[in-house]
Order: sequence, then C-alpha cells, then structure tokens
Amino acid sequence: MSQTTQLFERYRQQLQLPQNPYLSPAERIWIAVHDPAEERRIRGNIREFALVTQQQNLEWSHFDLTPHFARWMLEHPYHEAYFAEPELLKGALQGFENVLLDALQAEMARLSPQSVLAVTGAGTLYGLTRISTVIERAAPSLRGRMLLFFPGSLEGHNYRLLNARDGWNYHSVPLLP
Repeated sequence: MSQTTQLFERYRQQLQLPQNPYLSPAERIWIAVHDPAEERRIRGNIREFALVTQQQNLEWSHFDLTPHFARWMLEHPYHEAYFAEPELLKGALQGFENVLLDALQAEMARLSPQSVLAVTGAGTLYGLTRISTVIERAAPSLRGRMLLFFPGSLEGHNYRLLNARDGWNYHSVPLLP
C-alpha cells in the first residue's frame, strides 16, 4: 500500500471519530505528514480526500499556498530590484507573510464550523517564511478543521519541513501513514 493510500486511510479514520466542539483551534488542525517525494501523488489524489470529507457531511475547501509568492512578487513595486539583487528581498518577506495570512484567513472566514480546509503547498514556503508561523497566526480564525499536508517528518512532537529545517512543536493532531 502506498504512503498516500495509507495517509488517506488515516484521514478517513480521523473523520469518523466523534469531534469535540470544545477543542482549541490548534487542536482542530490535522497535519498529514508525508515524504516530500509523495507531494505530487498527494495532490493527484486530493479529490479522494474531498470526497471522503463530503461523505461525512462536512464542507471541503482547498487552499493551495503554491501560487501566492509568485503573485505577491509580481505585484510588488520593487520586484525588478529583487530579481536583480535577491538578497534585498529578505527585508520584504514579512509583507509576503502578512498577505499570505490575509488570504488564508479570508478563506477560513467563509467556511462553517462543519468544514475541513485542506492546505497544500507548504513546501513552497521553504526559505520564504515558516509554515509554523503562518499556521500559528491563522489558527485563531479557524472555525472548522484544517488538514495541512506537510511534506517532511515528525520526530517526537517536532515537525521538520522537507526534513531539513529545525522543527517546531505544535499542538495539532499528526496523521501519519
């Protein structure tokens, strides 16, 4: 059985558990940890995750982080200078993080407490901002549940994006294949 299939089964089992309405937002975040090499397979099977969610009478929404940096960069008034001298970009990345957070919170605001927001593309943030920071800042706006597809590893309670960066400890529910 492939890792993606195992992760799908683990998610399906998690959906069938009774949900406590008194959990904090951080506890309503499920982090689907997978090998970075499985990212394309996960994305190719995202409709299956949506279907099993809808079968549990929950709303499904998908938020892809992937295109947000390119959009932000294209709209930035100094993008030409950043392309010429990429080291100048470091000082502007807080602005990108804020724009990304606004987009994620806007998606969360339109969802009901009976929803699952699937977030893909976490690996595309590597070197730009920390996914941990984005999730921690967004969590208070979460009304339903979040399924964060996380290409990396879990060691104890520390998540490591792309198995490279020092991890962060978070109060979410890990879903492991």
